[in-house]
Amino acid sequence: MKVDIWSEVTCPWCGLGNHRVTKAVERFEHADEVELVHHSFPLSGSFPEGDTFPVREALLRRHGVGGSQAETSTRRIEKLAASEGLTPYQVLDNTVGNTDLAHEFLAHASAQGRNRGAWDAVFTAYFGRAEPVFSSDDLLGLADELGLDREQTRQALTDRRYRRQVRDDAARARRLGATGAPFIVVDDRYGVSGAQDSDSLLELLRTVWNDSHPRTGRAGDDPVCGSDGCAVPQRA
Repeated sequence: MKVDIWSEVTCPWCGLGNHRVTKAVERFEHADEVELVHHSFPLSGSFPEGDTFPVREALLRRHGVGGSQAETSTRRIEKLAASEGLTPYQVLDNTVGNTDLAHEFLAHASAQGRNRGAWDAVFTAYFGRAEPVFSSDDLLGLADELGLDREQTRQALTDRRYRRQVRDDAARARRLGATGAPFIVVDDRYGVSGAQDSDSLLELLRTVWNDSHPRTGRAGDDPVCGSDGCAVPQRA
C-alpha cells in the first residue's frame, strides 16, 4: 500500500502532519507493507530568493495576522506538537523564505534514495532547531548529515536540475484535488487534506487495506440464515 504526502517545508501543519502520518504507519498492523513517499507542494514562491523574514513579519505581511492573534495561532500548533511528543517545535520564533531550492534539494535527495530521511532532516532542522533551510550552504550542511555527496548536491542545486520536477510534483497534487498542504493520498484513491490526527489516519489506512484485501471465509463457513439474520455456524 502506498501513502503519498505533499508538504511545504515551512508549513507548521505539514511538519506536524508528517509526524502524525509516521506515527499512524508505525501503529498500522501491516506497516511493513506501506510505502510512504513525500512530495513537494511549495507555497512560498512570492518570497524573493535569498531573503529571509521573521515569521511574525511574514504573518503580518501576507495574512494580516499580528500581535496576540499571531501569538495565539502559532503557540497552539506548538502545544499540539508538544502534546504528541514532537518537541521542540518552533513556529513563531523562526524565519521564513523562498523554499524552492529546499524542494529541489529534497528532490535530489529522493533521487539518491533518501526521500523520507531528507524530509525528516529538513523538518527537524527547521522546526526542531529553528535553522534556516533556504540557501545552498544551509542545504549542503543537511547533505552532509544525510551522507549525500556534497559536490554532486552542490551541482544539482546550482544547475537547478530538479526545478521542473518540483513543479510537476505540485501540479500532480492539484490534479488530485489539493488546494493546500499537507495533502495525503492513499493508494491513488483516497485523498485527505490537512494535518489529520494519527487515529483518523490509522483508520484510513485500515479502511483502504480492507477494501483492497477482502476477507474470505474458509470452506464450510457458509452462513446459516434464519428469520432475523445470518451467522457463521460454530465448528464442533
